[in-house]
Amino acid sequence: MFSSFRQSMAWLHTWFGLTLGFILMVVFFFGSLSVFDREIDRWSIPESRFEPQVMPSFDEMLLPILRSVEPEVQDYNTNMPLLHDLSQGPMTPRTELPADEFWAYTTHRDPVLIMGVGFLVPQPLDPEGHNHIHGNITIDPRTGKAFPDDQLKIGSRFFYPMHYSLNWNWNRIGIYIVGIAAFIMMAALVSGVIIHRKRFREFFTFRPNKQTQRSVLDLHNLTGMVALPFHFFFTFTGLLIFASFYFFPVTHTQLEPLHDYHEMVEASETGLPHKRAGVPTEIASVDAMVAKAKQRWAEKDMAGEVGFLKITHVDDANSFVSIYRAGSDRVALVGEGMHFNASTGELIREEPPRSAVSEINEFLTGLHLQHFEHWLLRWLYVFGGLVGAICIATGFIFFVEKRKRQHTLQGSSGSQVVDALAVTTVTGMLVATVSMLVANRLLPAEMVGKGYWEQVVFWGSWSVMLLHAFWRSSAVRHMHISPAWREQSILFAVLAIAAVILNWITTGDHLLKTVFHYWPVAGVDLSLLVSSAIAIYAAVYLKKRENVAVNKAIEFSAQKLEASRG
Repeated sequence: MFSSFRQSMAWLHTWFGLTLGFILMVVFFFGSLSVFDREIDRWSIPESRFEPQVMPSFDEMLLPILRSVEPEVQDYNTNMPLLHDLSQGPMTPRTELPADEFWAYTTHRDPVLIMGVGFLVPQPLDPEGHNHIHGNITIDPRTGKAFPDDQLKIGSRFFYPMHYSLNWNWNRIGIYIVGIAAFIMMAALVSGVIIHRKRFREFFTFRPNKQTQRSVLDLHNLTGMVALPFHFFFTFTGLLIFASFYFFPVTHTQLEPLHDYHEMVEASETGLPHKRAGVPTEIASVDAMVAKAKQRWAEKDMAGEVGFLKITHVDDANSFVSIYRAGSDRVALVGEGMHFNASTGELIREEPPRSAVSEINEFLTGLHLQHFEHWLLRWLYVFGGLVGAICIATGFIFFVEKRKRQHTLQGSSGSQVVDALAVTTVTGMLVATVSMLVANRLLPAEMVGKGYWEQVVFWGSWSVMLLHAFWRSSAVRHMHISPAWREQSILFAVLAIAAVILNWITTGDHLLKTVFHYWPVAGVDLSLLVSSAIAIYAAVYLKKRENVAVNKAIEFSAQKLEASRG
């Protein structure tokens, strides 16, 4: 079928990259935004615009709040019928479910404190399985005041999940789709390295004034080479992080008995009870346990604050408290966990040093998730992600430019369809993203279901951009550049500026104020303004290219007419 191995790699690179490149474009772009997801949260929820706080007193503030949390209605309605054994009687009412787990989590970038409760299903269908209905709450750690449940954390609860699951949560199908795309990405990277023999030359070659096909290919090769190690590393570590999800059908069927046995053995070895004893007891001072943990960390020359705290088997004789150190000062996801008997406060277990394999895994995972405090490296992550997005986008454009003349002569609409999908995935996605930010500032903070309507705006505007891209794609059939690229770039620029202005009007946090006092919001505003300027420049550039393309199309039509007369 192919005359050489390199030719077969070129075919694989082209068609694998095209078929799942649209998914990868979403993954790269929202992965870049996720680097600053907490800062976007601060922008979208003005009430949370204050400096990060250490975890407050558990005894005085957090415990009373956690005891007041109720199971989420949606989680109860969805999962309770699946977890409850109807043969043992009717389901326990939602508000009567007993609490089994308490947890609280914060980072060096989180002014707010995220907490949750795992409620036990009293009559479970599978006694050895995970039988929890959840209830979550976010509070101001300075006062204990809860934030409204329907305020969406756009950065950490929408953009970040979009990066790895496309926010398609039914049966985890989004995670599987992204996993398949990541495998294809690895194949595209390997095949790309093989087919490009003059890699050093391509690293320094970019001819923007050449024909569109040539300049786009130069940019595709250049961006592919510049961030090649970044693309390899993050694709690989992303697959590594979600390996357990990809094998979920196996681990929860054939391997489930082994998993349950391992948990029992681990509980026996560590002294951390696997099951409840069924004997009620009270919780001792958790603040005292936190003080012991911090003292122990200081003795090990790694003083730090608490990042994650969890109480397992709440109000039971087998209850224990797990306290993990915040790891913002290192790359590896180190928790340095301390586990205490919840009723006596006695230290049960201090997690031992990890094995070499575990250490490598935690380092790679930490490098991907970047929970550490290093702002320059974060911006390098953003740069690498956006370069990857540019590489994919230029691949789409090169595919269209290389084939549109041939498809026009054949009467095929292939290039037209690919171009419309590319417009939707590139500029359409940008318009949808900034439209969500505009909606966030326009919709009243007290509006019921505000977060839901922000998501409606996102998906609705993206759908409109899809229709617009196909409507304007007829230009490709006539050998022109689709004006949808330019028009959506202009729309994005206008909306980005509008988002900055609306943030100023609705909160009073203009750039002259935030740039000196609160960089998380200033950074989002500045990024929007810079992106707007780039979009305006792109629109002007595209207009010039459209005029050149129109002239060439006229020449092509004239040649075609002359050939038909001859």
